[in-house]
Amino acid sequence: MNRRFLAALAAAVPLAAAVYAPGASAAAPDSAAPHGCTSPAVHAPAGTAVERVAAVAHAAGTFDVPAVFPQPAAQVPDVPAFCDVTITLTHPGQGDHATVRVWLPQQNWNGRLQTVGGSAYAAGDYGAGLAGAVKGGYAAATTDAGVGTYLDTTWALKADGRADRALLENFASRSEHEAAVVAKEVVAAHYDRAASYSYFNGCSTGGRQGYAEAQKYPADYDGILANAPAVNWDEFEVATLWPQVVMNEAGTFPTACEFKAFTAAAVQACDRLDGAADGLLTDPDACGFDPRRLIGTTVECDGGRLTITAADAEVVRRIWDGPRTASGTKLWSGVPIGADLAGLAGSKVDETTGERVGTPFPVPAAWVSTWLKKQPAFDLTTLTTGRFAQLFRQSEAEYDRIIGTDDPDLSGFRKAGGKLLTWHGSADQFIPAAGTVQYRERVEQRMGGAKKVDDFYRVFLAPGASHCGLLGQGADLAALTAWVEHGEAPRTLPATLPTADGRTVTRDLCAYPLVPRYQGHGDTADAADFRCGPATRH
Repeated sequence: MNRRFLAALAAAVPLAAAVYAPGASAAAPDSAAPHGCTSPAVHAPAGTAVERVAAVAHAAGTFDVPAVFPQPAAQVPDVPAFCDVTITLTHPGQGDHATVRVWLPQQNWNGRLQTVGGSAYAAGDYGAGLAGAVKGGYAAATTDAGVGTYLDTTWALKADGRADRALLENFASRSEHEAAVVAKEVVAAHYDRAASYSYFNGCSTGGRQGYAEAQKYPADYDGILANAPAVNWDEFEVATLWPQVVMNEAGTFPTACEFKAFTAAAVQACDRLDGAADGLLTDPDACGFDPRRLIGTTVECDGGRLTITAADAEVVRRIWDGPRTASGTKLWSGVPIGADLAGLAGSKVDETTGERVGTPFPVPAAWVSTWLKKQPAFDLTTLTTGRFAQLFRQSEAEYDRIIGTDDPDLSGFRKAGGKLLTWHGSADQFIPAAGTVQYRERVEQRMGGAKKVDDFYRVFLAPGASHCGLLGQGADLAALTAWVEHGEAPRTLPATLPTADGRTVTRDLCAYPLVPRYQGHGDTADAADFRCGPATRH
């Protein structure tokens, strides 16, 4: 893998050390007196057996986050002393071993539990998120679900070549629920009282885990922060391989420089649709930019100059349009206009042939080759539009019930009094925000309309934000705690957003379906000069 590709992958599984700010202090604070650190007795959740419980005390200071490919090692400074309790669970007869980790601040616990979700094919956190949560005063928890790391999918198939559905169920939802049960018990034993409030916090895979909790185990958490959620997993994990199919069929592999030129031109053409020339597309779906307008223009790239061709423009058009069957039936949303096209349409020069070839993003590549084809070494370049559509339907039929995470019936979560908060970047290059919007609309249809759903579930779209890339995070968790503990439903979320020209601007994100709209005067970089209003469609 080349360095640019690894950088793109690392962007999809960002460390989260600084985002877990404490919310308003409604939970009763713990005494400042230090607690001990001993292994508690843990009752096995239903269907499991406890294999091991261990406790290790960590002194206050810098926590070293280990390197886990493709993430480098990192450090989280100023972490207070905590007790790390590790519990290993198994489902008898299934041969799995799922680890749950619970970090317990030794002093000044804020009375809350925060469980941290995973990224890509990793079910949990490797320390950055846990350390950040402990710094915020939370007891923190995570689980590895007994599966692999970000890109390790060797657990997917059994020796006979069939998918290991037990481990996939762990990854999909089962282990997350069991982690909630165990973490609450450990917290109560350590502090001699239960957590006043329990929260789940995740993005991408972690976002999907949060939705799974709301759908399947609605009583586990009082509040769920589930951002850029990988719901509709069985569909979009195939759909996001579409850019590679398009390039392979066309025999055309635009460079990252050329893709940037198309994106910049589209943003410039559609920038004023929200009333402000600010380098952000508030509503990418409203942008009707035709990529053929760039045919014949030249692009500077790595010291040379490239001329954009009609084939390049057609590749971009099909990627933006999204996957379709050979007869033209639309299967899923494409990469949104304004997002980094090279994220899913990566390519490189083959060292042997000197020709440019595709470099599929490994998450959808693994899903298609391993879970669908049952051949981890399957040559993805052989996929045609027709075969792609067959795999899309196969994925829905084979895996929707186990990992689709798209059940719109949230009545159990609403009845339990839970609150679900989500933001999703409109320039998400890996998970189109359209899937999140579609899910929200299906919940409205199922549960009595937008007003009733707003009582417990709100979505905020972030213009210009990439996958899990919203700047100024922390306000989202504070908004969720205020909603859960004080009944203050968020109408907006403060954010700092990156623009197409490399600047940053402030915006108050609006609860869907509203979007920030410029008032016609004042500073376009200042949130104060925008108000929430309906999206403009052309």
